[in-house]
Amino acid sequence: MRLAIKTCTLDMPYEKMLDFCVDQRVAAVEIATGNWSGAPHINLDLMVRDGTARTKWYDAMRARGLELCALNCSGNPLAYEKEMEVTRKTFELAGMLGVKKIIMMSGLPAGCKGDKTPVWVTTSWPPETQDILNYQWNEVAIPMWKEIVKLAEDCGVEKIALENHGMQLVYNPETCLKLREAVGPMVGMNLDPSHLFWMGGDPIEAARVLGEHGAIYHIHGKDSRPERRYWQPNGMLDTKPIDAFARRAWNYVAVGAGHDAKWWKEFFSVVRMSGYDDEVSLEMEDLTLSMLDGHLSSLRTLREALVID
Repeated sequence: MRLAIKTCTLDMPYEKMLDFCVDQRVAAVEIATGNWSGAPHINLDLMVRDGTARTKWYDAMRARGLELCALNCSGNPLAYEKEMEVTRKTFELAGMLGVKKIIMMSGLPAGCKGDKTPVWVTTSWPPETQDILNYQWNEVAIPMWKEIVKLAEDCGVEKIALENHGMQLVYNPETCLKLREAVGPMVGMNLDPSHLFWMGGDPIEAARVLGEHGAIYHIHGKDSRPERRYWQPNGMLDTKPIDAFARRAWNYVAVGAGHDAKWWKEFFSVVRMSGYDDEVSLEMEDLTLSMLDGHLSSLRTLREALVID
């Protein structure tokens, strides 16, 4: 496996960011194009319409020996047309650049026809939850995802890796495989351990399940940690904003600050056993550290776990 960075967490100008990746012996970059990212390292509209600008942007990366492993357009295309439009343009750009893998999230529909607010169902009771799920899956998500898959195919995209994020219709292996069964093998998972940790799952077991179906399409190297003072009396569900980290039940932390290198070594070993041998893309969201220190600390742990000198 190779080390990559999801670069939108690096608060640096584009070419300085590329130089940082080279200095840190990173092999590839994952570029966010918009929606829930500010997309600091790309102007999606400009890249799609201006071939000269697109070539200059891409050449700066390739001249440094870096590979563009994926484009990331995470948003909610099932609920918001403006986020579907960014998704379409990202697929179009992927076709122009020859990028074969897109990272995104599944999206989350509203709870019923006529509603505008996405609803994440996490329990089987009260009984109306089943009506909501039936509407979300069968009337919205599956038909729309068939269209999304067709758009991706038309642009030469081969894999869409869905992140297992909360407040999404696909948030774990089971829901990923459900969508995959309905729309085909274009869809797999961007396995992000940090989210499974706070949802009570085991990323190592998740890798085994997904590996049985050949459905690990990407890995985010991202960590999270339960905060004992708050999760033990209250449980892990927490709606406080992430910048209230001193009072939350769990937090995103630098890789190694939640689970040490020994855990990450086992995780990567099982991921390899499960058939994945592609990029591990650092996503750093530890607000207790500076941007630079958080990346450097995380990269040290990932390099040790991946056995990269």
